[in-house]
Amino acid sequence: MSTFVHDDYFKIDPEPHLMGEMAPLMHYPGVQMWWRSIDGIKRALNTGMPERCFVGLEPHELKKDPTPEGLLAAMDKYGVDIACLLPESMMDTTGYSSRWCSNGEMARVVEAHPDRFMYQPNVSPIKQRGLKNSVWELEYWAKEKDAKIFKFYPPEDTYINDPDLWPFYEKAEELGIVLDIHTGFSWVPPGKSKYAQPIFLDDVARDFPELRIVAFHMGYPQCDELNMVAMGHPNVYLCLSLLIPWAMNAPRKFARIIGEALRFAGPDRIIWGTDTPGFAFQVRWSVEGFRDFQIPEDMQEGYGYPQITEADRRKIFGGNLAGLLGVDTSKRRVSVPAGHE
Repeated sequence: MSTFVHDDYFKIDPEPHLMGEMAPLMHYPGVQMWWRSIDGIKRALNTGMPERCFVGLEPHELKKDPTPEGLLAAMDKYGVDIACLLPESMMDTTGYSSRWCSNGEMARVVEAHPDRFMYQPNVSPIKQRGLKNSVWELEYWAKEKDAKIFKFYPPEDTYINDPDLWPFYEKAEELGIVLDIHTGFSWVPPGKSKYAQPIFLDDVARDFPELRIVAFHMGYPQCDELNMVAMGHPNVYLCLSLLIPWAMNAPRKFARIIGEALRFAGPDRIIWGTDTPGFAFQVRWSVEGFRDFQIPEDMQEGYGYPQITEADRRKIFGGNLAGLLGVDTSKRRVSVPAGHE
């Protein structure tokens, strides 16, 4: 019997990753470097996690299960309605010889479960594989498949504000899509952190004011810079993906992250997310972490942070992204497993 209690928040996850079949790629030194960094990420995020956060987790939920079935099971168990499936590119790890997971593989999964999954084509790398190729693929998925949300991962490519990307951004704005962009440091070398600094979004948001941009990971650790960009550009949205477990093991750290976002951008432009590559526990901690979190009263008084309201939670969990994607949130899509009500 699970200790997880279901809620009625409609949830959309903009960052669940499809990793693809890794075995044929593990001989690349860059791929090996990428995976070695995962232990550091686990330590940074999970150190000091209270024992209560593990209660009710089944053994398999602590192991990576990147299959669509594994993701669906975690979504049902922990109350996530829709996942915008994101296939990993990471072509920098293979010397730009191959991707980890193709957009075509992603599409097959989405089309098998269209009520729970949405297309999120990964158009990275844009510059390295040729601007014309990237613009063509963007237009194909938007027009032929009605894809509404896309991913750009600068650490494997070039600077967010590289002028050579302007025709791509122009096409993205014209098509009316939502563009997710990794911001802040690259958590996984050999990706280059210098390419993804959030201040570079200032140039893009200024020149393309109708392009809806979602900045993954709050630009961490440059959250303050990202907040300043968002303050001046209403087309920039802030995504909490990856950072939410800190609500459970580092609540004052998380309180500052979300408190500053509420101050500078407001609850209408903050988006929830997991960043899971196939770990069910990461889905649970992202749901419980945000659902049960409140900014401590002394930080509300000392820093002027607003209290997180029920209306805020509904917006951040799914309402804000649903508005960008045209998703009807009036009916839940979760299928609750027996014994997990």
